[in-house]
Amino acid sequence: MAEAHTDFIFSVIGEELGLLGSLLVLGLYSALIYAIVRVALKTKDNFSRYATAAIACWFIAQVAINIGSATSLIPVIGVTLPFISYGGSSLLANLLAVGFVLGVARRTPEIAYGIKANQIRRSSI
Repeated sequence: MAEAHTDFIFSVIGEELGLLGSLLVLGLYSALIYAIVRVALKTKDNFSRYATAAIACWFIAQVAINIGSATSLIPVIGVTLPFISYGGSSLLANLLAVGFVLGVARRTPEIAYGIKANQIRRSSI
């Protein structure tokens, strides 16, 4: 592969780490997207709800397109795999999006109190 570190990083992960490594990456993306959707469903502000849902859709699309092109299911269009592929501007945009979601989660009482309650329970054990 000519540019394995950019567009075909999932192929490299599959080659180097095997099926378990590939499934681990997919599981981590699933957990991230689940957490973002959960924040979107629990927030009361419409803008925050729509923005976090759009971020979840954005990550779903990027992961699906990159993995689909790496496995030859769809044509290669050069979309990066979030947080893994080489590319500074893509990584910056992904980190800003996750920062926005964390800010929404911090301002949503149900999520913020749930996080604090879990921290208190863990520290008392």
